[in-house]
Amino acid sequence: MDHESKIIKLNSKSSEGERSIKGKEVPKKHIINKLNYINFQDGNILVNFRHAKYGYTCSHRAKPLPCLGGELRCLWIETDKIDRQLRSYKFQDILIPDGQNALLLKSNEISIDHEGIRLILPETCREVSPRKLKRHSCKGVKVQLIQNSALFNGVLMDFSTAAFRVEVTAKPPQTFQWIDPESPVNLNFSGENEMLYSGECRVIKQSDGNKTRSYVLEPVNYQIRRFKPKEFRSHRLKLVPSPNIIFRHQFTEKMNNLKVIDLSGSGFSVEEDINNAVLLPGMIIPDLELNFANIFNIKCKAQAVYRKIMEEENSSWVKCGLAILDMDIEDHGRLLALLHQAKDGHSYICNKVDMDDLWNFFFESGFIYPKKYAFIEANKEKIKETYEKLYTRNPKIARHFICQEKGRIQGHVAMVRFYENAWLIHHHAARGPGIKRSGVAVLDQIGRFSNASHGLYSLHMDYLFCYFRPENKFPNHVFGGVAREIKDPKVSSLDTFTYSHYQKVSNSELRFPEPWRLVKTEPEDLVEFEKFYENESGGLMLDALDIKPGTVGGGDLSKEFQKSGLKREKYLFSLKNDVDLKAVCMVNISDLGLNMSDLTNCIKVFVLDSTGLSKDILYLTLSHLSARFEQDEIPVLIYPVSFAETRSIPYEKLYQMWVLNTQYGDHYFRCLKSLFRGISS
Repeated sequence: MDHESKIIKLNSKSSEGERSIKGKEVPKKHIINKLNYINFQDGNILVNFRHAKYGYTCSHRAKPLPCLGGELRCLWIETDKIDRQLRSYKFQDILIPDGQNALLLKSNEISIDHEGIRLILPETCREVSPRKLKRHSCKGVKVQLIQNSALFNGVLMDFSTAAFRVEVTAKPPQTFQWIDPESPVNLNFSGENEMLYSGECRVIKQSDGNKTRSYVLEPVNYQIRRFKPKEFRSHRLKLVPSPNIIFRHQFTEKMNNLKVIDLSGSGFSVEEDINNAVLLPGMIIPDLELNFANIFNIKCKAQAVYRKIMEEENSSWVKCGLAILDMDIEDHGRLLALLHQAKDGHSYICNKVDMDDLWNFFFESGFIYPKKYAFIEANKEKIKETYEKLYTRNPKIARHFICQEKGRIQGHVAMVRFYENAWLIHHHAARGPGIKRSGVAVLDQIGRFSNASHGLYSLHMDYLFCYFRPENKFPNHVFGGVAREIKDPKVSSLDTFTYSHYQKVSNSELRFPEPWRLVKTEPEDLVEFEKFYENESGGLMLDALDIKPGTVGGGDLSKEFQKSGLKREKYLFSLKNDVDLKAVCMVNISDLGLNMSDLTNCIKVFVLDSTGLSKDILYLTLSHLSARFEQDEIPVLIYPVSFAETRSIPYEKLYQMWVLNTQYGDHYFRCLKSLFRGISS
């Protein structure tokens, strides 16, 4: 402080109306250490004044300078009102933040000027609790206050889990008369790049001012609904040791470390000190870390969805629930693998598998039966190589689930993300005396995986689908039973294909007779295709196969396959007679054996209009499309079945394609529940 400046001497002895002081006594040594910590953190303290005539109080923030002994010197953070107020106000005391409490410091030897304050530290001061809930100072949080289409911009000054204090600005022709303090307002908080909070609040208090005004606002709701409610929720488990969550609070920029109470693949709950809570329902945490005893950690984006006051015999605390909004797909797989093991020691997700044991399981369980083996035998080395990549490299596009007892595989099911937002369930098999139980157990695993995963963007799991033969009782009962029970094709649908093999013809001279032509599918073709399918089925097949108008060619799924050393290609062609669309053909190309029936390495023919479409034109179409495949025998699926039957086109079997909208997973679990009941009885 400049000693040549004008110094004002003030008497700080007790005056009428001064607050009574209660709390434990704190020695000077602790005061000095706390002041130096605040200086180290570039924090501030509050200097309180009382009006000499009317008794009003006001506070000014000050930055303490390093304190070496008996004298404290502080500089004002805002100096514009100091000189005017010092004429009418007298120094009262200083509040020094100390955790959820504060240190109340008084001194009789004070010097104040327009730059700062200097005082002699007393030997002791008192600890006080300024408010029940701690208010946290905020930095860099933008505010939008909205009421009846009027939008005011401002900043968040401080908050507790019970109230916010915001400062907003009125820009002409705006006036604060537009804000009705008796009606709710909507608050939006944002950082540099994303929304951090949005909620409805009521006005508790407001300041005066024409251009700038501060409002204290209380949230209306202490619970939000992030996702569609479920009858069958993800299992919440209490782990030992329990992980902690570590995150930098977006409002205060301070690190927080809280203990997890229970955990699932879709969310978790944590415990907070009731007086120092920082989690508010609706608040988004963009970068949160789940830390498991410092052994490994998992990062995610989360949102607080509820808070509850938990009353105990000698204390109270806050339980706060958080929903996982997104997580890296590999991290999420690790988390679910841990949780599935914690719930059932025989359940494994993407565990390391001895490939000889896996192949032996496929043959022993009858999953690879003689006719299927005859189909894949010629390419067995390539298929072995594909499965080595799938089961040892743990690619992002594939998952496998195993029920294993005493080191022996009893049940198995796998899934692969073969379309942008749809995962194919395949390779379902079981063996041993508890074959049905093992088969249902792995289906339960895949259901729980989907239940915990479908809300995460990184999983791209809007739909689950599979193919099964109607005569196979188990999948028909499970998957077909789900669709038949729901009776809503927009929730779960069944569509039937014929299945046969086409022998590649090498004659490149074959030409379509005029006016027939095979061309790349245009957007308007997909519009017509959608109308046809809605009339024919009204199901989810086009959504799952990613062939609805406006969705084709928009993803990077093929690149994910390439990163894993695998292949995935998709092409769409339209068969037309002049301008009339007769059929849409989908060509899928993948590694041999990715699916044992090669349903990921095939041609699908969707016949929209059979008029004039002969067997010869169909085979000519298949001849042109088959040139894209390496193998000589290509699986062909035709939809609808009625076309193959009316044209006497031979086929080997029928396959039904089952699709589930994962938002409606409760129906799947009800069916599994009845299956478990039937097995146990």
